Amino acid sequence: MFQLGKTIVSEDIIEKDFVCNLSACKGACCVDGEAGAPLEKEETQILDEIYPKVKPFLRKEGIEAIEKQGTWTTSEWDELETPLINGADCAYVIFDEKNTALCAIEEAYNQGEIGWKKPVSCHLYPVRVKDYSEFSAVNYHKWEICDDACTLGKELQVPIYKFVKQALIRKFGQNWYDELEKVAAKHLK
Repeated sequence: MFQLGKTIVSEDIIEKDFVCNLSACKGACCVDGEAGAPLEKEETQILDEIYPKVKPFLRKEGIEAIEKQGTWTTSEWDELETPLINGADCAYVIFDEKNTALCAIEEAYNQGEIGWKKPVSCHLYPVRVKDYSEFSAVNYHKWEICDDACTLGKELQVPIYKFVKQALIRKFGQNWYDELEKVAAKHLK
């Protein structure tokens, strides 16, 4: 672990390789698991505001889940997250012709309907950020459904921090990322 400003960062982010391999996993991270995608407080307001523009991209089941539960929910541990369809798929999941899970929010963004890509936790994955009172922990979340992404990352020699560069800049800023690159260069020597 090393410290960057008010973050404590796992060395795994520098040492491990990762490139999403959607053709292999079919977007399993959006449909597997026991909870929705983690949300930041300000993202709940964004979801409320963009829902009318995202709704046309959603599946019927997603619309039903959102209209029953809301555009976001609170877990039993008071954590904010996206709603789920029957306790499984994220309510914002859609599928392409190859049955690969995609994000309706990101699809609306890609088509110019909204100016917000998706929740930062989704953009950052496989990096997870846990906020504490004095600092934020930045960690690699290892999940077997992403084994193919680890293999592809190793093959292409793309460390996690480079794979999620834009998301890390979105979350922590360009200066933070520039410092991370300096630490990585020194660490990997």
